[in-house]
Amino acid sequence: MASSQKVFIEKLNSNPEYQKLLSGEPQTCGMRSGRVYLKPGEECGQHSTKAHEELLVFLSGNGEAIIGGSEKYEVGVGKVSYIPPHTEHNIKNTGSEPLVYIYCVAPIKEN
Repeated sequence: MASSQKVFIEKLNSNPEYQKLLSGEPQTCGMRSGRVYLKPGEECGQHSTKAHEELLVFLSGNGEAIIGGSEKYEVGVGKVSYIPPHTEHNIKNTGSEPLVYIYCVAPIKEN
């Protein structure tokens, strides 16, 4: 383990708002993470993973992942989604309950 990184434990709160979990260097070797809370009808907004890969772990609710602007995948409680580097995507709550998920992004080595 690098000298600046330490074990990190964070309690997930139940507040209906974004919660930062990992902020990247120097707390980690580059990984960032947070808990996202989307009310019914809300979305996180179209964005790119750029030079990162991303993992989404859905804790509650139902929704859809819109990949590349047109491909749609059902997501929700009990599902995990991997989004490759350089991929445009958006997550939208299509259900009647809050859609809550954890995202983890990590930089990749580009050649």
